[in-house]
Amino acid sequence: MTDSLLRFRPEFPILERCTYLVSNSLGAMPRTVPDRLAEYADAWRTHGVRAWAKGWWEMPITVGDVIAPLIGAAPHEVGMVPTVTLAQATILSAIPFTKERDTVVMTALDFPSVRYAVEQLAPKFGARVVVVPSADGISIDQAELHEAITPRTALVSVSHVMFKSAFILDADALVQHAHAQGAVVSLDAYHSVGVIPVDVKRSGVDFLAGGVLKWLCGGPGGCFVYASPGASERFAPALTGWQAHARPFAFDPHMEPAAGIARWLGGTPTVPALYAATEGPRIVAEVGMAAIRAKSERQTASLIALADARGYRVVAPREAARRGGTVAFDVPHGAEVAQALLARDIVIDYRPGAGIRVAPHFYSTDAEVERVVAEIDAILATEAWRPFAGSRPTVT
Repeated sequence: MTDSLLRFRPEFPILERCTYLVSNSLGAMPRTVPDRLAEYADAWRTHGVRAWAKGWWEMPITVGDVIAPLIGAAPHEVGMVPTVTLAQATILSAIPFTKERDTVVMTALDFPSVRYAVEQLAPKFGARVVVVPSADGISIDQAELHEAITPRTALVSVSHVMFKSAFILDADALVQHAHAQGAVVSLDAYHSVGVIPVDVKRSGVDFLAGGVLKWLCGGPGGCFVYASPGASERFAPALTGWQAHARPFAFDPHMEPAAGIARWLGGTPTVPALYAATEGPRIVAEVGMAAIRAKSERQTASLIALADARGYRVVAPREAARRGGTVAFDVPHGAEVAQALLARDIVIDYRPGAGIRVAPHFYSTDAEVERVVAEIDAILATEAWRPFAGSRPTVT
C-alpha cells in the first residue's frame, strides 16, 4: 500500500537519522525552523527595541491565527502563551466561585502539572476540587464524569486526551452536559490537537488550551489558548499581565482588561518560541487532519495487534474512536528497555504506570512501527536491558 503522507518526511531532518516515534512528547523539527529563528535573531540585531513595533508585539495573536483553523476557531480567537499550565491557571482565576457554585471537576488521568496548579490555586479562590477516578488507569467513565458535574460545579478543567493512555473524552457530550448544569468547560488539548480532529465551535467549549510542542511539531514555549467570544465577554482573569491590558502602553496602574482573546494573554511574550511555532502547524494543515487521523488509527491498531501477539499488556483504548495517537506497552523491565531502545536510535519515551509509549505520526513508516516492537522482543530476549538497570530515563 502506498502511503502518500510519507512525501512529507523530507520536511523533518531527524527522520533521516533515527526512528522517531515520540511525537506525543516532542514533535520532529521542521527543516525550516532554523531559518525562522535566524529571522528572529536578524530582527533583534537589526532593529533592537524597535522590533516590537515591527511585529513582535502582535505575535501572540498572529501566531494564534495560524493555530485557529486547526481547532475550528475564527481569527483572533486564539492567543499564544508560554505554558498550558499557566493558561489553565489563568482561566481558573477568572471564574467567580460562590458558596452555591464552588467546585472544579477534574479527572485522575489529567496531566499532573495542571492538577498541581488547579489544586493549589482553587482554595485561594474559595473553590474545592473534585477528582473523578479511573477504574482501569486507562479510561474515564463518561457517565461518572457527567455525574460529578452538578449545579455546584463552576468549572470543568479536564484533559481532552489522557497523556498516559491516549483515552479520548467525548468533548461534545461533556460540554453539552456541563453547560446544562451551568458550568464552564476548559479542555487541555495538548494531546489531541494535531493528531485528532478538534472543533471548538461544534463542541461549544468555553476554553481550550494546547501547545505546538507535540503533534504540531512547533517546539517548546509555544502554547495557545482559545476563548469563545462569549467567555471573553463574561470573564476576565485575575492572573494577568500588561499585554492583556486594553491600553498596555499607557502604563495605567489599574487593570482594564483588553477585549477578546487579548485579555487572556500575560506579560511580555516569548518571542523566539513564537518564530519557531508556526512551521509545524503549517505542515499539519497541509497534510490535513482527516488524513492524519486515518493513518494514526491504522498504525496504532497495528501496534496493539503486535503487542497482543506477544502478550505485552497494552495501556491504551481498544476502540479506535476512543484512542488518540499513542500506544503504551507495559513490558518487563520497561524503563530499562526504553533506555536500550534509545541507545539503538529508536526514540520513544517511558511513563511509570503506563510503560513504553510509542507515538507514530503522519511521517512515520509502517516499517518503523514494526521495528520498535521487534527491537523490544530482541532486547528482552538477549537481556540487553541489563546495562541500563537503575538508570534514569533520558527522554521526558
